[in-house]
Amino acid sequence: MAMYAMLRRASAAGLPQLVRRAAAASSSRTFQNTLSVLHRETTATVAPSLRFANAFSTSADNSLVQVLQSEIQCALEDDNANHQIEIPDDFPFEIEDNPGERTVHLKGQYGDETIRVQVDIPNVAPEEENEDDEDGEKNDSESSIPLVVTIFKGNGVSLEFGVTAFPDEISIDSLSIKQSEESEDQLAYEGPEFTDLDENLQKAFRKYLEIRGIKPSTTNFLQEYMFAKDNKEYLMWLKNLKNFVEK
Repeated sequence: MAMYAMLRRASAAGLPQLVRRAAAASSSRTFQNTLSVLHRETTATVAPSLRFANAFSTSADNSLVQVLQSEIQCALEDDNANHQIEIPDDFPFEIEDNPGERTVHLKGQYGDETIRVQVDIPNVAPEEENEDDEDGEKNDSESSIPLVVTIFKGNGVSLEFGVTAFPDEISIDSLSIKQSEESEDQLAYEGPEFTDLDENLQKAFRKYLEIRGIKPSTTNFLQEYMFAKDNKEYLMWLKNLKNFVEK
């Protein structure tokens, strides 16, 4: 009888543990089944969204490529319309023109002086209505090109002019003396505004530049040359954009 009682107690004690284990196993299987269903539902929902997003992106990219190709065609027509720019025989400078750069560099010699000129892309002023024109027609916009003219001598000192060249006219905007040993942190005195100088002194400096090749015949050619360069650089820029989008 004592042995039977012990077996009953052991069986009674083990039964709740078995029940709890069975319940836990059942609960675990239910949780795993729930996760599996959620995964399938989430995958079924997300996959079409990703496919739609990819399709929309591809459509937008193709549209951009088409617009770029249209703009390239227009730029090609403009480039073909511009005849090949020929450098005049009496042009006083050597031209250094590197594709991909917006500026052109000129180099010349005057006696023992070395003259360097940096020429930038032309600026085109917005067209304005002629107030005296009753028909409201617009005047042709006036273009200009900015130049930095630097004149070097053997002593390391240079004279630097900021110049704006208009058709048949040259305007000096600034004038400064540069010392080769100057630090960029130094604030050197650069003199008054050029337009504040005596009128005779302004005329003398314009003549100074003219005999060194900075004259209307030079800058008029540079305007034509820089407009052609601007169009070539724009065309190359468009092609690079199109190649990037297509990859």
